[in-house]
Amino acid sequence: MIPPPLADAPVAEAVAAVTADADSVQTDVQSVGPPDGFDEDDSLMIRLQAGDRAAFDELVTRHSGPLFGFFLKNVRNRALAEDLTQDTLLKVYRKNWDYLPTGRFRGWLYRIGRNLMIDAARRSRRDALVRSVRTDKDGEGSPLDRVEGAEDDPAAVAERRLFAELVDELLAELPDDQRETFTLHHFAHVPLPEVGQAMGVSTSTAKSRLRLAREKLQAKLADRGVRDPFASDES
Repeated sequence: MIPPPLADAPVAEAVAAVTADADSVQTDVQSVGPPDGFDEDDSLMIRLQAGDRAAFDELVTRHSGPLFGFFLKNVRNRALAEDLTQDTLLKVYRKNWDYLPTGRFRGWLYRIGRNLMIDAARRSRRDALVRSVRTDKDGEGSPLDRVEGAEDDPAAVAERRLFAELVDELLAELPDDQRETFTLHHFAHVPLPEVGQAMGVSTSTAKSRLRLAREKLQAKLADRGVRDPFASDES
């Protein structure tokens, strides 16, 4: 089960400990408002940069679930995914002044997260083991278990769960860069330009990796008699 928003989880305590000293220097931010034309994430980051810690809580609520899902699909270890989610969000808090409000917050967020994931793999020196670990298959809350338009009867739930397990298995067979691109775009709903930003590559390279990932998954699903459910979306 994907954990509840981290504002209600142990990470909130860690954030509170890290940010406690800010109380003594926090400025009056009630009158601070974002300029016109900024998206919601940019607006929250502007508030955070002005000293509004409540804005950080909102960012955590908005992004902790998709961020956790991205890590879980790639490291395949629930505890590690939770740690990486917490570390990423804390780094967003500590480095908030590094962000320029350009409408690409998710690309910036997932680049931080991906770098932390790579660092964790290097430290552990157990890349193959990390990729082979199987999480429990309860599936609740997983983006793969939520197929839009499916009925919530027991048969539909069982079918979605079986499909989620199959796609999980196939994703593990993709090269890292293709799997990360695919999970960012389809399950974290990050637009391709921001996927490229997160991966440190151009948008065209991100598109190419996504296409290759789709083609491989389509072939693997077809071998098992399953129709590809992922519509072509290059946004």
